[in-house]
Amino acid sequence: MKDFRNNKKHQKRFKDTGNPRYRLTETEAEIIRDYRRAIDECENEGLDPETLHSGWIKNKKASLYFRMPKPLEKDFKKLSKELLEEIKEYSPKYPTIEREKYKDGHLLFMCPSDLHIGKLCKSFASGEEYNNQIAVTRALEGVKGCLTKSQGFNVEKTILLLSGDLLHVDNFDNTTSRGTKQNETDGLLSDHFQIAKRLMVEIIETLLQVSTVHVMFTPGNHDNTVGWMVAELLAVWFRHNKDVTFDVSLQMRKYYKYKNNLISSCHGHKIKLDLLPMIVADECEHWSSSKYRYMFTQHIHHKISKQYPGLWVESLMSTSEADIWHATSGYQSSNNKAIEAFLFSEYGQVARVTHLF
Repeated sequence: MKDFRNNKKHQKRFKDTGNPRYRLTETEAEIIRDYRRAIDECENEGLDPETLHSGWIKNKKASLYFRMPKPLEKDFKKLSKELLEEIKEYSPKYPTIEREKYKDGHLLFMCPSDLHIGKLCKSFASGEEYNNQIAVTRALEGVKGCLTKSQGFNVEKTILLLSGDLLHVDNFDNTTSRGTKQNETDGLLSDHFQIAKRLMVEIIETLLQVSTVHVMFTPGNHDNTVGWMVAELLAVWFRHNKDVTFDVSLQMRKYYKYKNNLISSCHGHKIKLDLLPMIVADECEHWSSSKYRYMFTQHIHHKISKQYPGLWVESLMSTSEADIWHATSGYQSSNNKAIEAFLFSEYGQVARVTHLF
């Protein structure tokens, strides 16, 4: 800990002496000197001043109780690095699956969007129930339902959209990435993280029974940090499986080319949708080599679809219910909760399947 104590002489910087920088009275300066004495006492007793939690400052004029500021949370990058190194030692090995080769192959785009694991809705407050168990049950039921509905197509490749807002909060203070407090949560962030990891492992393993899988991660506004950590963990978990590939960078827009199709996605919370065609044309290397182009957004939990020149932009539905704030604001509907999937051939999007709740 850097020591600045000898560099500051507070007795010469009282506000009554005309020094405008510190604005301290003589009494205030004395308290600061006594507070620094607490650090000296820690060092004299062989204690780490960084672990000092609270104490008393006593002098002739006052007896004050103080509490040290909470230490900063561990840096998420350091935490994720340690976690990933640990997982590498235990990542399972999967058997190779012999797959049929199709002349009329299709790509399945599976979209369990905006699951909001950790969100808590109570029927007496918002009219609907939603919690961790419901989120997991709907995700698994929806993915399996979409797979059943798509059985008539020869699926040779599946893209799994690892959507932003997989988790409802981004830290142990129960706030979103930008600090918006979420008052109703189901358990701790540590619970949400483990539930999300186990759920996505099971979904990927389910999809592997049908075809090879490419995981497309799109950062969200609720879980920008923790959602990315789940994505990185999954990439390590399946690192021995050659049938699974990942795009888990923090780039907001992700792209995948399949035959004549450009399939792209972004969360959609920081960009105007009518700007997307020009942005995609400018930044995506596959624009000129594709004929059918699609952008799927998340975030709003309901369906909007518009065909721009060169790009079809469509928002995805979610399994998540409205909490008190959304219900009060009128952002709810009884018919927009679903998991969607889309099928593509060399002739563009040829089908869509929806599993409603």
